[in-house]
Amino acid sequence: MPVRLETTGAAAVAHAMRQINPDVVAAYPITPQTPVVEYFATFVANGEVDTVMVPVESEHSAMSAVVGSAAAGARTMTATAANGLALMVEIVYIAASYRLPIVMPIVNRALSGPINIHCDHSDAMLVRDSGWVQLFCENHQEAYDMTIIATKLAENEKVLLPVMVNLDGFITSHGADSFEMLEDEKVREFVGTWEPKYPLLDIAKPVTHGSIDMFDYYFEHHRQQEEGMENAYNIIPEVFAEFEKLTGRKYDYLDLYKTEDADYVMVVVNSTASTAKYVVDEYREKGIKVGLVKPWVFTPFPKESFKNALNGKKAVVVLDRAMSFGKEAPLYTLVKSSLYDISEKPAMGSFVYGLGGRDVTPHMLREAFDAAINGELELDKQKYLGLRD
Repeated sequence: MPVRLETTGAAAVAHAMRQINPDVVAAYPITPQTPVVEYFATFVANGEVDTVMVPVESEHSAMSAVVGSAAAGARTMTATAANGLALMVEIVYIAASYRLPIVMPIVNRALSGPINIHCDHSDAMLVRDSGWVQLFCENHQEAYDMTIIATKLAENEKVLLPVMVNLDGFITSHGADSFEMLEDEKVREFVGTWEPKYPLLDIAKPVTHGSIDMFDYYFEHHRQQEEGMENAYNIIPEVFAEFEKLTGRKYDYLDLYKTEDADYVMVVVNSTASTAKYVVDEYREKGIKVGLVKPWVFTPFPKESFKNALNGKKAVVVLDRAMSFGKEAPLYTLVKSSLYDISEKPAMGSFVYGLGGRDVTPHMLREAFDAAINGELELDKQKYLGLRD
């Protein structure tokens, strides 16, 4: 029977990794990701998994090591955060272009500088065009579930792409909460046995990895990579449905909270969605029809789902915990563009919040909702929540 544990989000992710039992994990410590691999290293030391644990000298080396092991045919995982992700970014692109089904939890943290170790989503947005599938998690349960789901998705023969599982630094990774953990055998049955399609070590069918790819084939290979992402978009609902059958927990591209009859809708990812749901309930008690859209899937971006969810709304506010300097905020840009050809376009507003781990309060979220309700949104003007004068 499933058991309910009360622990940190980092431990929840580590338990999912333990149940998946990867062949290789290579990682380097960086706050606030470190406890994920610390917990998992304890499982290795206690003989609870068969994993070869590879301590390396940097995150660049960690991603290089997992690229090598995945190319050889091993089920492979790692984890990182912020500046560690930035250091490995060269190899992050390589992992995707080689179509290697690596799973990597990202404990979201601000990028330097100035130096900051607390939560925002600038690290996830740094690699949004790297070719990895990106899943986002509100809480411990979702972080645990999505790590398992990511493995099943990445290894699908029609996908073969690496997957990032994003959870908020300290808020989720270090905060205590309960989650339901499945039986080990159920998880291993769900993810199955990884049977690599083109392993480097299959000497009967030799392949080449890492060769130079000039103008004669580079273009075609990237088009094939995009096809893998398109396949991922179509297969994600199948994997979610299979997971729901196992657990009773339903996932989709978007988590829609009281949006069906809502006039005003907020879009936000990860842990802030919990606060936003509380604020939505406050407005509902006053008879004001507001709702929340929380993307579980960011890449591939679920454009059609956004169109269906937001068509005909009076106003939509999009909250970003990251900035794209000199451009619109990243989530706002994608949501706005997805609504280009809908029949009834809402008023739209962009709000940046919570950078560097700044607390997100119900008051801030009310400020965004009130701007929508009072007709104060400006399509091309970025506003800020909780910014000191």
